[in-house]
Amino acid sequence: MIALIVGLLFIAFAVFAVIPGLPLAWGPEVIAFLKGSAPVLAAFIGLIAVFIGIADIKDRMEAKKEEAEEAKAETKKD
Repeated sequence: MIALIVGLLFIAFAVFAVIPGLPLAWGPEVIAFLKGSAPVLAAFIGLIAVFIGIADIKDRMEAKKEEAEEAKAETKKD
């Protein structure tokens, strides 16, 4: 419950801070920050996607090896 209240307070502050005409009026600074952070965020997401892709390829190769070993073990039993 406390987390919900704190979250709502932070959201209310964020809205208050970016509305033009109010004392803070941080709207242009927030837009500049978002514009500047977009390429960094895109690079970070791309890097994570590459790591996930490499891990997926490794998992597939390991699964194929295990399937081959299981098939080999089944042929030995028969």
